[in-house]
Amino acid sequence: MKRSPASRGIAFGLAAAVAFGVSAPFAKRLLDDVEPQMLAGLLYLGAFAALALLSAARRTRVEARLRGTDLPRLVLLVIAGGVVAPVLLLLGLDRVSGINGSLLLNLEGPLTILLGLVVFGEHLSRRAGAGAVVVFAGAIVLGVESFGGAVDVAGALLIVAACACWALDNNLTQSLTMRDPRALVMIKTGVAGVTNVGIAALIGQRAPAAAIVLGALGLGALSYGLSVYWDAIALRELGAAREAAIFAVAPFVGALVAPLVLPESFSLRDVVAGLLMAVGVALLLTEHHSHRHRHEAIAHDHAHEHDQHHQHTHDFPVAAGVRHSHAHVHEELEHRHEHVSDLHHRHEHGPED
Repeated sequence: MKRSPASRGIAFGLAAAVAFGVSAPFAKRLLDDVEPQMLAGLLYLGAFAALALLSAARRTRVEARLRGTDLPRLVLLVIAGGVVAPVLLLLGLDRVSGINGSLLLNLEGPLTILLGLVVFGEHLSRRAGAGAVVVFAGAIVLGVESFGGAVDVAGALLIVAACACWALDNNLTQSLTMRDPRALVMIKTGVAGVTNVGIAALIGQRAPAAAIVLGALGLGALSYGLSVYWDAIALRELGAAREAAIFAVAPFVGALVAPLVLPESFSLRDVVAGLLMAVGVALLLTEHHSHRHRHEAIAHDHAHEHDQHHQHTHDFPVAAGVRHSHAHVHEELEHRHEHVSDLHHRHEHGPED
């Protein structure tokens, strides 16, 4: 059976969601001993340390290096996702209930898709769009426990603004994933870690006991580090819109693990949410988007292997199927094949597409 072009990205996206979802119950346990902003900083620092060790262990380089021209987007995504969004979230959560806050946080995915489609030129087929809607419906079901009580408008708007910042971060990260994803996420996690620990210290949050610090760093290394890295690969392969739908299963993974870590139980609501998410992911997995399209001529640098989009000669020998990176030219090409809205496939679509 022929694999979908998106299958590798979906696999990495689901792995990222699992890694992040598993961390939630353990992070909640740690909140008994450390304040939220300080914990966020320690988790990101643990992720940075793990990614730094991974980069040091892998001496061979097949990915393209970050360049000076990438700096504006890199600075913007770090500020939006690593600095501004966490502060807005904490300010908002201080004004709304935990239930309302959890439901509002589900807006990150739809806002990521909206930005991807309207601003960054992505495309979702009807089947992929339906899959995304069903996955987010499951996320909403998972977050609903009860209704009632007034919603603080200012607090809600702060959380919506935080989600918008993370949506911008997701799309900007996707636009840079032709570069080395490890280098990209190392910068993100390092800046986010230092920034959150710094903010925590400024607002009077003290560092916890050494054992708690080590536990938070370890959780960040094993869960956040893997999640952020795998998520970057999924963004490259799928585009931000599809990745947002896949990553939305993370809360369900947390719900599965929670009874093993916390005094909680699995409920009928969790089963309904899981079934909805499974249907949505199945729709995304079975999407077949194919039509005749044209690639404009372009010169750029990214990791690739020789396929139908990369037919060029080298001044050095490269074996078939070996990923490598160098500046190369794509000639204008028109053809038909299955594809998703990765960075090589941002083109116009007709009503039938």
